[in-house]
Amino acid sequence: MKFLACVLILSISVSLAKAQNDSIKSYTTAPVVGEPPIIDGKLDDAAWELVPWGGGDFKEREPDAGTEPSAQTKFKILYDAKSLYLLFRCLDPEPDKIVRRMSRRDGFDGDFVEINIDSYYDKRTAFSFTSSVSGVKGDEYVSNNGDNWDASWDPIWYLQTSIDAEGWIAELRIPLSQLRFAGKPEHVWGIQVMRHFFRNKERSNWQYIPPGSPGWVHLFGELRGIKGIKPQKQLEIQPYVVAKAETFQEQENNPYATGSSTGLDVGLDAKIGLTSDITLDLTVNPDFGQVEADPSQVNLTAFELFFREQRPFFIEGNNTLNFPVTQNSDNNLFYSRRVGRKPQGRVNVDEQTDSVEHEYVKPISRTTILGAAKLTGKNRSGFSWGILESITSREFAEVDSLGADGNHYKRKQLIEPLTNYFVARAQQDIHKGNTVVGAMFTAANREKANVSGLDLLHREAYSGGVDLLHNFYNRKFYISGRGVVSQVKGSREAISRTQTSSVRYFQRPNNKHTTFDSTRTSLTGTGGQLMVGKRSGRLIGDLAFVWQSPELELNDLGFMSQTDYYSQWFWMQYRVLNPKGITRSQRYNINQWIDHDFGGRNLNEGYNVNMHWEFKNFWQAGTGFTYNVRSASNADLRGGPSIKYPGSDYYWMYVNSDSRKKFYVSINPEFGFGHQNYSRSMYIGMSFTYRPINALNLSVSPSFNGNKYELQYVGTSPTDENEDKYVMAEIDQSTVRVVLRATFMVTPNLSIQYYGQPFGTKGNYSDFKFVTDANASELKNRFQKIEDAWLTLNNGEYQVDDDGDTNTDYRFYNPNFNFGQFRSNMVVRWEYIPGSTLFLVWTRERNGDFKGPGGNVIDRYFDFNEKGYNVFLIKFTYRFVL
Repeated sequence: MKFLACVLILSISVSLAKAQNDSIKSYTTAPVVGEPPIIDGKLDDAAWELVPWGGGDFKEREPDAGTEPSAQTKFKILYDAKSLYLLFRCLDPEPDKIVRRMSRRDGFDGDFVEINIDSYYDKRTAFSFTSSVSGVKGDEYVSNNGDNWDASWDPIWYLQTSIDAEGWIAELRIPLSQLRFAGKPEHVWGIQVMRHFFRNKERSNWQYIPPGSPGWVHLFGELRGIKGIKPQKQLEIQPYVVAKAETFQEQENNPYATGSSTGLDVGLDAKIGLTSDITLDLTVNPDFGQVEADPSQVNLTAFELFFREQRPFFIEGNNTLNFPVTQNSDNNLFYSRRVGRKPQGRVNVDEQTDSVEHEYVKPISRTTILGAAKLTGKNRSGFSWGILESITSREFAEVDSLGADGNHYKRKQLIEPLTNYFVARAQQDIHKGNTVVGAMFTAANREKANVSGLDLLHREAYSGGVDLLHNFYNRKFYISGRGVVSQVKGSREAISRTQTSSVRYFQRPNNKHTTFDSTRTSLTGTGGQLMVGKRSGRLIGDLAFVWQSPELELNDLGFMSQTDYYSQWFWMQYRVLNPKGITRSQRYNINQWIDHDFGGRNLNEGYNVNMHWEFKNFWQAGTGFTYNVRSASNADLRGGPSIKYPGSDYYWMYVNSDSRKKFYVSINPEFGFGHQNYSRSMYIGMSFTYRPINALNLSVSPSFNGNKYELQYVGTSPTDENEDKYVMAEIDQSTVRVVLRATFMVTPNLSIQYYGQPFGTKGNYSDFKFVTDANASELKNRFQKIEDAWLTLNNGEYQVDDDGDTNTDYRFYNPNFNFGQFRSNMVVRWEYIPGSTLFLVWTRERNGDFKGPGGNVIDRYFDFNEKGYNVFLIKFTYRFVL
């Protein structure tokens, strides 16, 4: 720690020569007199003569900071009572070389120009509008002074472009209803204009901000001259209708697997500007049919996997309700995928009896969201806030019993109670954003349900947090802190389940610092982070301390894979952001970390170095090495004792070819070696992208992962003497994944996209053993081998006779696995008028076995043993702007 503190002090004290910021620039606009400009991408409107050209003096930011760019950019800005009008003249000495690549909205490909507007003039947030030469729009909500760019924000605005002998032109109209600003007689807004010159991979700015500057929005230039406008009250209502047809494997006598089904659904989304500072987003019976499928996974750990949110209602503006517990993990007070999750109750299905031949359950993949609302706002004093309220319905599993008489009898069983979810977040900017204080609160409340399985859910779950960020010395340095607290309440059975879950495992035999208490009906825990860092110049870094107490529980409305630890970590980077030698930029990182549980056990200690280069031929490369001194796990034995592991070494590298080309490649090999030869791993990932024409993008990304691991958990087997045997084995696992993507842009507003993912994995277990002393100093003394002569495999179960008396002393299942899957979806998306869209969707999934080499392209690796599950839907939305 003393060494790390010295390094941080050194990084703070180092003085580096760097390019200086320009003085603050200003552009003065004027109101439209007479007819407003017609948005057609031309320069022939008389209104544009009302204002002078701005720009013409852009400076390059990347790669050669502070120099004259390859081509200059000019702009004009007008306004009236309803809209802001913008005209960009992007000069180009060789117009025939302008790159007109097309992509979906927010693709940011090819040549483009962008304006960022800080209409709040709070020096922290901005609205970004990007115009590509091909007519594709990009838009983002910028927050945290440029640290967060939210591309899910999709305002309604208008764009046309054209190419002429001098370069290209972009003409825009942005309705003032899509911006947020205070009501006052005269406005000063922050603005920044950026040009991306694709063929040189060059970015230039109107208000020059050197790379490595401590922030973004607070350094903008100014837009002056806006007078007499009033904040617009936004009112947008978007109903939808969805028709759906499904085909799947038919099962004899199963009324829920007839081979096909159809359905029709309706719903409503709305965006209402209650005031100039407050916006209400509503959704009733939201539909997520056009959402891309999650990647296939096989989880061999004790922990829940994190999947990113892909549903539009929850994606848009999600940074407003974001509260990470720590910086370097997915742990968060709000994980929106909890809302509408798969029902958590178990269905009790009767075994075959004299009166019942079989019972069938109607599948339910998610809980119905009855309605959800988001209320967000920000005022002129820098106070921002957001509230989300959502209610999910009771869900009943329908069970069909096939009687011995041949008749069907139906019953329903509650598998998810009515639940209310509430999230609130607030932040206050102080001294123009130099200091930010905030708070967060979440609540999940479920109705009481005396049903088997549902009594294990918390009836009440609350979490709260406070955070502080303070910048000093011209925002070059900062200190931040955050603290969280949680409380869950429920039945004794529910809180016992929480104590013994994989998140904490209080029942561990060698757990000396927490106690499992079966009489508890609540659990309260804390967590937090303290961090100091430097964010400007060539040398930057962070030093942090984080903790999560054993009792912290966030998983009713947040995400947390594991708790019971405190950690110290350090990161420092030396960067060269201007061209030097054969490179355009260079970055060199060092990392250090050490983790303990609250009992003082060392869980992890490691060091990492990595480096990254971009070369003048536009190729990129990087490499890194991680040295793990040691590790231990409180969870790997699933409630058994903590177990120690040797250290490990991990190496990786990547090479990316020039992404400006029609065909480019990326390759990423990684290799891991456990000390004392307890593990070996290899990963090779590749990506091939081809753009035969500007409107078509094809990519194939295959990867292979091979893993041999001597201490993979198999199961916990009680013996006749009521002793638990923690069985482990060596696993030899192979995983193959191929991600296929194709995008064809018929027009900037009409796209056809395909996503496919063949996935296969198989694991073979051998060299079975049981744990004898999980914390012995020598690896070989931590377990005893189960001899082959002791094992008998019978109907998928290993029976163990370890004393030779021919009686089974304990047993465990055969853990070998083999799984193949092909998920895909195709989406035709037509935004026929701004904000209104027609979707045609085909989603398909097939499951089977993963074989390995042999046969043709698909049969080489997969044996699909069932008919594919297909979903066809058409979704029509129309946005009313009132």
